Amino acid sequence: MTFATPAPQRRAIQDLPDELISQIAAGEVVERPASVVRELVDNALDAGATLITVRLLAGGVRLISVEDDGCGIPREELPVALRRHATSKIRNLHELEHVGTMGFRGEALAAIASVSETSILSRLEGEDKAWLLEARSGELRPAARNRGTTLEVKELFFSTPARRKFLKTDATELAHCIESVRRHALARPDVGFAIWHDGKLVEQWRAVPLGEDSARNDALARRLSDVLGDDFVAHSIPVMRTSASSGITVYGRAGLPDAARSRPDQQYCYVNGRFVRDKVLTHAAKSAYEDVLHGQKQPIYALYIDMDPARVDVNVHPTKIEVRFRDSREVHQAVKHAVEDALAAPRAALLAEQDDRHASAQAPLAGTAPAADTSSTAWQPTVSAPKPVMKPQLQYTMALQEPAGHKVNDMQALWAPMREAAPAPATASPSAAMASTSQTIAANADASITSDIKHTESFTSQALEATVSAPTETATTWPLGRAVAQVHGVYILAENAQGMVIVDMHAAHERIVYERLKAQLGNDQPIASQPLLIPATFAATPQEVATAEAHTETLRVLGLEIAPFSPKTLAVRAVPATLAQGDAVELARSVLAELEQQEASGVILRARNEILATMACHGAVRANRKLTLDEMNALLRQMEVTERSDQCNHGRPTWRQLTMKELDALFLRGR
Repeated sequence: MTFATPAPQRRAIQDLPDELISQIAAGEVVERPASVVRELVDNALDAGATLITVRLLAGGVRLISVEDDGCGIPREELPVALRRHATSKIRNLHELEHVGTMGFRGEALAAIASVSETSILSRLEGEDKAWLLEARSGELRPAARNRGTTLEVKELFFSTPARRKFLKTDATELAHCIESVRRHALARPDVGFAIWHDGKLVEQWRAVPLGEDSARNDALARRLSDVLGDDFVAHSIPVMRTSASSGITVYGRAGLPDAARSRPDQQYCYVNGRFVRDKVLTHAAKSAYEDVLHGQKQPIYALYIDMDPARVDVNVHPTKIEVRFRDSREVHQAVKHAVEDALAAPRAALLAEQDDRHASAQAPLAGTAPAADTSSTAWQPTVSAPKPVMKPQLQYTMALQEPAGHKVNDMQALWAPMREAAPAPATASPSAAMASTSQTIAANADASITSDIKHTESFTSQALEATVSAPTETATTWPLGRAVAQVHGVYILAENAQGMVIVDMHAAHERIVYERLKAQLGNDQPIASQPLLIPATFAATPQEVATAEAHTETLRVLGLEIAPFSPKTLAVRAVPATLAQGDAVELARSVLAELEQQEASGVILRARNEILATMACHGAVRANRKLTLDEMNALLRQMEVTERSDQCNHGRPTWRQLTMKELDALFLRGR
C-alpha cells in the first residue's frame, strides 16, 4: 500500500521575531554550559581582568557565574550589551580584519539571554556604586560590588526544553566547563583562575607575573605545570623559533617522544592567544614527530603561534574555535620546523648540561655527598636550546685487539649473508643498483663511527691502569658514559654520572646511519626507479587523473611514472626500485591521494625518508654482532652528537637511564 504525500501548503515569507532569531543563534553559539563559560571568560579577558572566578551549580545547568576585576561596563551601556550584534571590540572592516580581542561578533550575550535567565552586575573604577541589569525584565537598579563585572546565567535552556534533554550528566558537563577554563588558563599565565562547583573549590591557578622574555618562558612553564601537571613539563622541551621570512613566532613546549599518549588529549594550539582546532597546525606538529614516534602514538604539546592578525581570519565559525590562514603553507612550515628543531637535540647532551648546572649549584657543598638522582629536576631553559656539538674532554683509550666479530664499519661483512643467500646476477638490474647504492652510502656514512678509534694514540700499560683506576672521571666526561659490557650481542651497558645506561646498539646505529644518509643524499636527487614489464592499470577518479597530470615531475622524483591510459584509467609504468615487489596500484593511489592534499615537496621528503630508513635499517650493525669496547664507546660518542638519536627510525627508544636511586631501590639499599 502506498500513501500519497499531501502537497505542502504555501506559507508567506516574513521577518522572524528578534527572540526567535536569538534562539536560532544560540543553537550555534550555546551548545552546552561549557560554551557559555567560554564566551563569558572571553569577555572577562577582553576587559583586562587579572582574576576570574567561575561558579557553577549542577554542572553549569542551574547556574553559571563569571566574576572578574576588569574595567567594568558603564550604566548606560548595560542595556546595549544585551542587544544582538552590539560590541565594543570593532567598528569597521579594517578592525575586523585585524581583530586582536577574544570576542568581536557581539551576539553571544544576546543568544545566551534568549535561552536563560541572565543578569549583569558591573561597576566602573571611580564610581560610588555598581549597577545590576536583569535581562528578562530590563530592570536596572543600584547594587554593591567592587570594580569589575559579574555575569550570571541561571536555568540554561529553560525556554527550550528540547535542548536541555540533550545535555549529559552534571559530572560530564562540569568536566567540559573545567576544560574550557583550562584552555584559557594555558594562554594567559598572567591571569588567575578559580572554579567553584556546588560551593566547593574545584580548580585554582594563581597568576604568574610576567616580565622579560626569559620571565615569560618561566611563567608559561609554571602555568603548564599547574594546569597539566608536573609530568607535562618534566617530559617536554621548550620550543622557540621565529621565521625570518614570515615573521611567525612559535613557542611553547613539545612533549618528548617517550611521553606520547594513545589519545590526542593533551594537544593545545593557540593563535594570537586564542585556542583553535586547525588541521594545518595539527598536521604540522604531527609531521615533526614522523620518524620519532612508535606506532599510532599521539604527541603531547602546547604550542603558541604569534603572527600578524591580518594574515589569519578568525571570523570563520560562531564559536571562534576555527581559523583560516591566508598562507597555510608558511604557517605549516613555521610550526613544523620549530618543533623539529626542538626535538633534534639529543637528550644525552641536554642531560650533560643539566649536570653541569647542578654541579655548579652544589659547588659550595663540595664536602657533602653528591645527589644520586637528578632525573626529577626538569630541564627548563629560558630560550630554545641550541643543537649541541659534544666534544669529549677525555679520549677513551684501550688496547686495540682483533675483535671477535665484525667491526661496525665493516659493511662488506655485514652484508655478506645477504650476498650468500642471493648471489648477484651477471647483469645488474635497477633494484640491484639501488641496493648497491644503499650499501655504498651506508658504508660511507658509517665510516666515521669508529674515527675516534682510528685516531686514538698508542698508549702504555700505565695509561690503561690510570684509566681503569679512575672510572668516575671518565663516566662524568661523557653524557652516555663509558661502555663496560655487551649483553647477548644486543645491548650495550655503560656507566655515567647518574648510574647505568642501557643502549640498543642496532636501534642507535640505525638512527646514526639514517641521519647521515639524509644529510649526504640531499633533497635534489631523484629516487631510482624500475620500469614495469607490464604496466599496471587501474580505474581512476577525475581528481586522480588531474593530480597525475599536474605532478608529473614530482612523481618522477619519487621514482614513479604514472600516465593516463584513457580518460578514466591511469597506467603505472615505473615504481621505485626498492619497492618493485610491492603493489604498484596501491602505491600509486596513496601517493596521488597525498599529493592532492599536501604540498609536493613534503610528499617527496617523506617518501625519500622512508626509503632511506629502509636502507639505514639494512646498513646498521645487526644483533648478535660482538663489538669491542672501543667500538661501543665510539657508538656512544656518535649518539651524543646525532640529531634525534634518542629514538630509532621506527620510534623505538635507543637508550634508557637507570639512576643510582633506582638501582638502590631494586636491591632495597638504605631500607
